[in-house]
Amino acid sequence: MVVLFGAGYAMIAVPRLRARAMARRVAWSATHTAIAAAQVSRDAARPGDDEAAELLRRAESIAAARGGPDAAGEAAELARSADRMWRSR
Repeated sequence: MVVLFGAGYAMIAVPRLRARAMARRVAWSATHTAIAAAQVSRDAARPGDDEAAELLRRAESIAAARGGPDAAGEAAELARSADRMWRSR
């Protein structure tokens, strides 16, 4: 009976764990891409936009601390905002 319960639990838990891990990797990949794009825009823009620089610093700080998909989403949004600010100049 215990073996059947364990097998049933594994059949449900393993795919969910894999899906969660995949979502986390995808979220962080998108975040790193957004940060890299913001860094390129920063390097191409005129110096002096302190607000955009602060947003990028916050995004990099969140990315350094890692976390779940929610943290990745927040960091990506901060980086995208900084990127938009630098591109609009």
